[in-house]
Amino acid sequence: MTPRTLLALGAAALAVTAGSLGVGPSQLDGVPTAAAADFPGDGTPSATPSVDVSTAKLRRVDAVELDAESLVFRSGDKTVADVSMRDSRSTVDLLNRLLGTPARTQTAIGSGGACFPSGTTYTWGGALRVAAMTTPAEAGNAVEIRVLKDAVRSRSGDPVALSGPDGVRVGDDIEDELRAAPRSDKVSFGSGDSRAWQLLLEPGWAPTTDDDAHTGDSSGASDTAADDDDTAGSNGVSALTNGTVVSVLGSPMPVHTQRSC
Repeated sequence: MTPRTLLALGAAALAVTAGSLGVGPSQLDGVPTAAAADFPGDGTPSATPSVDVSTAKLRRVDAVELDAESLVFRSGDKTVADVSMRDSRSTVDLLNRLLGTPARTQTAIGSGGACFPSGTTYTWGGALRVAAMTTPAEAGNAVEIRVLKDAVRSRSGDPVALSGPDGVRVGDDIEDELRAAPRSDKVSFGSGDSRAWQLLLEPGWAPTTDDDAHTGDSSGASDTAADDDDTAGSNGVSALTNGTVVSVLGSPMPVHTQRSC
């Protein structure tokens, strides 16, 4: 990665650094394959997932799309599963069944970045990374997802396209989208030839207001809600760029937040 890409990654508070797993992606015809796990087990949380998809349907999945609050599994134009990012078990289970055994590492509180909770991070083929948290984050998400490549091989060896909303993929040049986006949806890192960007592709994870705001207790509740609105920025699925070329897709990923956590 170039220095400006690393700068964007750090500023956007990615769940874990790209090299932290210690397992590089293998390649098959230019498409990364799912790597073998670093740790014992099959990489799937022990509890029963809530989303049930048959093996036959899962085998037909040829694309996975990261939306603001869910991961969508598609077969052509058909949606096979739309899994909420509040459901870490189903997210990891379906990816494990589709892509094979992931590389896996445990994270302690703060080891994945400032304010990052403890959990387990799964990576398939160096292309798709899911950090499953021990407890949900304040926004409500139980996972943080990062797409690092435009495709990965399935368990059966077939290519699976990886994208964000509207088909945006790692490697796409989004100069036109950056130019058209309002300032509230983008932020730049560096300057001149070393500039990188974060662009909000789809909003989500709206901050929740304090419970006091709904109980009739007016002693400072409105001020607290206003402060949250001022510092929370916008959240959802974002693209990070190297210049104007997409290098990472991620959700949740806030833009213009002024809070440290």
